[in-house]
Amino acid sequence: MSINLVADVQDLKTSLEWGQPAFTIIDVRDRSKYNYSRITGAISIPLNDLESRAQTSLHRERQIYIYGENDSQSAQAVRTLQFLGFTAVAELSGGIKAWKTIGGATEGVEG
Repeated sequence: MSINLVADVQDLKTSLEWGQPAFTIIDVRDRSKYNYSRITGAISIPLNDLESRAQTSLHRERQIYIYGENDSQSAQAVRTLQFLGFTAVAELSGGIKAWKTIGGATEGVEG
């Protein structure tokens, strides 16, 4: 049984600011929301595509942070990756809303 790890947005922001290597940020929202506004550097893998794309698109050794429309969607994505054998996966608590609240860098149409 896997443990669902929850990561704090401030910890991720600190890791980015210090240039910590070898982690991936995944946005599992639909593509239009991703295009509108996303955490800088996040890749888009909508939840419906996650299982099919994970095997070929993601490195099993890297730390993976996931955020979605809400914490429930993020947790579902984490469970999917854990089921596929990814072990270093964490749900980004509060998602992009929490990220923006602490002044985290974003990109997209909204910026």
